[in-house]
Amino acid sequence: MSIPPEIFVIDPRAGLPLQVQLRQQIIAGVLEGRFRPGERLPSSRVLAGHLGVARVTVNLAYAELVATNLLAARGREGTFIAEAVDHPPLAEAASGTPARFDWTRHLDGRHARAQRRDRAGDWRRFRFPFVYGQADPALVDHAAWRQCAVQALGRRDFAALTGDQYGADDPELVEYITRQILPRRGIRARGDEVLLTLGAQNGLWLAAEILLGRGGRCAIEDPCYPGLREILAQTGAEVCPVAVDAQGLPPDALPAGLGAVFTTASHQCPTNSTMPLDRRHALLDRAMQQGFAIIEDDYEFEMSFSGAASPALKAIDRAGAVVYIGSFSKSVFPGLRLGYMVADPAFIAEARALRAMVLRHPPGHVQRTLSYFLSLGHYDAQMNRMRRAYAERRAIMERALAAEGLSLVPGGASGGSSFWLELPEGIDSRDLAQGLRADDVLIEPGPPFFARPDQGARHFRLAYSSIEADLIPEGIRRIAAAIGRAG
Repeated sequence: MSIPPEIFVIDPRAGLPLQVQLRQQIIAGVLEGRFRPGERLPSSRVLAGHLGVARVTVNLAYAELVATNLLAARGREGTFIAEAVDHPPLAEAASGTPARFDWTRHLDGRHARAQRRDRAGDWRRFRFPFVYGQADPALVDHAAWRQCAVQALGRRDFAALTGDQYGADDPELVEYITRQILPRRGIRARGDEVLLTLGAQNGLWLAAEILLGRGGRCAIEDPCYPGLREILAQTGAEVCPVAVDAQGLPPDALPAGLGAVFTTASHQCPTNSTMPLDRRHALLDRAMQQGFAIIEDDYEFEMSFSGAASPALKAIDRAGAVVYIGSFSKSVFPGLRLGYMVADPAFIAEARALRAMVLRHPPGHVQRTLSYFLSLGHYDAQMNRMRRAYAERRAIMERALAAEGLSLVPGGASGGSSFWLELPEGIDSRDLAQGLRADDVLIEPGPPFFARPDQGARHFRLAYSSIEADLIPEGIRRIAAAIGRAG
């Protein structure tokens, strides 16, 4: 592999000889691992032409480093990073380092402070990963997705693939969503009522920025999806947590003066409780009386195991107060990062303008690939496969939890791909989770889901989307044993 000449830059104003500057850049490249043993440097002629210096300057710099065994000259082949590099002269690499720009004057750290730190990026190395929202490769139709991706690269789709759509979305994908996906939730919508997003998280951010970006007051469920709390922390809005019960968010507990209410009515996150129909109507009535918008995150409607799924809030919203957010992350695969918003055309137009300022539109190739995946029947086939697998895993986990005497929080047995559990008095789920890592088990402690983290100390979530069915009983046994040791 050859190192491109464009990597090197010479500054005549640096106060150092040009030869020394070049030598330092080569040494730094080796020290930092950017230049690897055996890689070929540009020829002295090419590099001198690129830098606008005499060829002898490059030759002298190379010769000095060959003499220290950092480089190796191979006759007509060229000059290479030595295979066995002696320790390079650190003092020379560090000399002349310029003063660093002081970013602390410009960064207040609010985004980093709001970010979750409890998720395990290395979850695949654990034998019993009861983590939510990750994919099981055995359930994803990789061959079908690849076929659709190749088809989207064809000449027919060249414009959709390559063009800057100026904020517009793939019409074929939008049409499929309006004609096939939304009707399954009882929602009727036109194309101008739909906006594609980079997942549900992006949709929640757009809604929060539009409704609360200049402050205001909103209500969220408690406990709730931690990513929503991260988003709202940036808006400057007053956030009012409202405790959920076995039927989800209670409308009677909402405070006055709200601009927006965020809810996961169909599968409350993380408890999995389902808001009954009369409570949904009560929430819509209150929205009209008090004038607040409702943001409905319907993140996992496909996974219902106790009869037909309840209609979405948006389906019974006759006044247009609901902003509906859906996602393909749980049904196709999480890394797809595609979702959609459904709302009044005026809201969608504003959201489209805001999205255009940030990312213009989701990548055209990804949109068209998903359009094919949906329209050719692969999506429905994969959903059927996932439902069967999840139903089996859920039944196995329910039996294992009952056998080990672990306590489910009431109200969360209707669906979703996880369980919400409660620990005995005196046991902290954070300590439990940390200890279980040594047993090759990953669980999700409860505190990140609560406005006051200590309220979640006795709760934890167990998901089964990414763990094989035959591993579930042993994983539950290890969790129960750890709880027994801690009790």
